[in-house]
Amino acid sequence: MIDFIDSEQDGEMHMTAAGIASAGTGEETVPKIDLNDPSLYFNRELSWLKFNDRVLFQASDKRKPLLERLKFLAIAGSNLDEFFMKRIGGFKQLVAANVQETTVDGRTPQQQVDECCEAVQNYFRRKEKVFDDLLADLVKEGIELLHYVELSDEEQSVLRDDFYDNIFPLVTPQSVDPAHPFPFISNLSLNLLVSLRYPGEKEEALARVKVPVGAGANRFQQIGDSHRFVLLEEVMEHNLDLLFPGMEILSCELFRVTRNANTSKEEEHADDLMEMIETALHHRKFAPIVRIQIEPDMGPQHRGRLASELGLDEERDVFVSHCMLGLRDLWELYRLELPELKEVPHHPIDHPQLSKDRNIFHVIRDQKAILLQHPYESFSSSVERFLYEAATDPKVRGIKMTLYRTDPDSRIIDYLIRAAQNGKQVAAVVELKASFDEQANIKLASRMEEAGVHVTYGVVGLKTHAKVILVIRQDYKGLRRYVHVGTGNYHPGTARLYSDLGMFLYDKAVGRDATELFNYLTTGFTPKRSYSQMLPAPKILKRALLDKVEREITVHQGGQPGLIRMKMNALEDIDIARAIYQASQAGVKVELLVRDSCRVRPGLPGLSENVRVLSIVGQFLEHARVFYFRNGGEEEFLIGSADAMKRNLEHRVETLVPVPEGPLREQVREFLDLQFDDRVTAWELHADGEYKLVNPSARKGQDGCQEKLIKLADKRQHEVQRLRKRKSRQAGERNLK
Repeated sequence: MIDFIDSEQDGEMHMTAAGIASAGTGEETVPKIDLNDPSLYFNRELSWLKFNDRVLFQASDKRKPLLERLKFLAIAGSNLDEFFMKRIGGFKQLVAANVQETTVDGRTPQQQVDECCEAVQNYFRRKEKVFDDLLADLVKEGIELLHYVELSDEEQSVLRDDFYDNIFPLVTPQSVDPAHPFPFISNLSLNLLVSLRYPGEKEEALARVKVPVGAGANRFQQIGDSHRFVLLEEVMEHNLDLLFPGMEILSCELFRVTRNANTSKEEEHADDLMEMIETALHHRKFAPIVRIQIEPDMGPQHRGRLASELGLDEERDVFVSHCMLGLRDLWELYRLELPELKEVPHHPIDHPQLSKDRNIFHVIRDQKAILLQHPYESFSSSVERFLYEAATDPKVRGIKMTLYRTDPDSRIIDYLIRAAQNGKQVAAVVELKASFDEQANIKLASRMEEAGVHVTYGVVGLKTHAKVILVIRQDYKGLRRYVHVGTGNYHPGTARLYSDLGMFLYDKAVGRDATELFNYLTTGFTPKRSYSQMLPAPKILKRALLDKVEREITVHQGGQPGLIRMKMNALEDIDIARAIYQASQAGVKVELLVRDSCRVRPGLPGLSENVRVLSIVGQFLEHARVFYFRNGGEEEFLIGSADAMKRNLEHRVETLVPVPEGPLREQVREFLDLQFDDRVTAWELHADGEYKLVNPSARKGQDGCQEKLIKLADKRQHEVQRLRKRKSRQAGERNLK
């Protein structure tokens, strides 16, 4: 075991990452490496921006159907909006507070803002080329995004009439003058800055006009029944005489703002958590602006005034875009009914073990454990069915469930309400602080409370991110506990888009642990709680993971080859990163599947040459969390809700649960093997921080891991159906005899 080295020690020889990268591979004495050296760790924000680059790459990948590429461009744009709202917004707060503390990678808040903005500018250049290429390819398929002036007089007249009848009443122009201060600009809104004057006068005036996208108007205005479109802001720009009759229009310039979304408040002293969250949401609407996006034709005078009015630095905070502002609106085009330009729709199969003709609790009781793989296997016929039968089964006495994100109109909420109405004890732990879902969670919490569901909001100071359902049922031998533990949110929509794992468990120890967890969540009391199977955060999980890494090192040094595999969304926690380095130095093979941010720098001689980091970007968003330790042959597989991030391990309620021995472990192993062996959608992280496709020459139509998992799910279903038919045939033959 190599201990952490204190960088303040005198007389020690240390090596930076640059020194390691250039070190020889001969037999010379290898100096000790200071694991506190900031150069050993990637910056979280810059690493995340690399992930968004990989998303953007999907939009340029001509192996994908055209509208799927358009979808990825919309996702990349939406991702970047949220990055500015949450991450850049948070750093700007730290800068304003004059915080100089550096991260583990050695950057101050201001340095992180500056470097991120530089990376974003590089991203813009790539994005603009991708956008132009996509427009050209869309034209080949008969989909055109035109400028208003390219339309015929008749087409312009039709659009003008439609604008006047259906959009004009929604528009409210606001003047900017001494009597009218600069108006409030809402987050992510598109706005026209109009310069105008009375005929014959020299004095100019300004007005702001909000483009009412999403308020009853589409961004892409369709021309007749064709697949030809004009952007709404262009329609408005060329019909400003309707808004300002008799005025002389001098210029019309488009801009878009992004506001800080970091408005959470400390809850320790809040008398009413729901009221505090509602107040925070109100403040978010009026939070400081962190970014202005403009088009290149905006004049320097208006650019400077806009930045000044909105309290921003003109050089740092104003971003010029040479393509459409607000790329998230491209979803409108993706929704066109053109199936030939999209992936063949994926239809999840029903889990082959969850027979529809049997009570689901009987099935789980017989099987003891069932692994669910979403979206390859149906969320509706597994998790939603579990809750439906729990709500309607007269033997079920109680249901306890965590809710981090879900659809407010989902059947999950209906089933919990139905269960309460049927006289069952129903407890829901609702996380009100789930980013960007706060308002939805407030509404669903109120709705459930009104129906008699016992709603709590978790533990003060901690987000509840765990994904657990506990059902208590009166079986023939007494009360029995049935548990579902998952890696994904209980959200039927994302269950079709995210790749997640879950398990149904009929296990006395896991049932007891789940009971302890819910008692903790509903009371907040922690003394003397013990868990035999679950590893909950923040009290146990992090230490347990570090201990398992150390155990793997010990076993490896004892002569049994060590292997650690981790799959997660992000690897940011410095203690986990250091432990991975230590394992690699000891010779343990470490394989990491990290979707986005990763602090670990693989491939450094003497430090991380035994570490491999892959990222999968495919049709579905990779969202599962899996931890594997070879443990000298006594293998451990764990799944659950936690990423290797400080916030998850120290400031959230999370849980991991072991996968039982037998078929389930083999299924999880197969799942991991397919991802680590992916030759189509896998990107490998290199020591310089760059990601490269594992196989850049992969052919169109070649299957990545997600396509293989779809086929494997179909194969499992067909095998079970064939077995059932054979048993049915054999039973029929016996009856005939």
